[in-house]
Amino acid sequence: MRTELVTTLKRKATRLLADLERSRRPIAITQHGLPSAYLVDVKTWEALQERMRILEGIARGERALEEGRVLTHAQAKRRMARWLK
Repeated sequence: MRTELVTTLKRKATRLLADLERSRRPIAITQHGLPSAYLVDVKTWEALQERMRILEGIARGERALEEGRVLTHAQAKRRMARWLK
């Protein structure tokens, strides 16, 4: 991962964005020597968001299983019948 100063971002934003689009490698932005933000291209951001949605769905399913909120196949089929018409 590439690291740039916040002042570089201010002065050379267009070049940094072009590099980011071409390489698709995130850029860490530092301020006072500490990480402040990460720049990522749009495709990477959207892929990360989709992965998060999937992982959150899996986590909800695992919680439901732990809490005993489960249905048999027949029960689920009956509940879904109204949606499948």
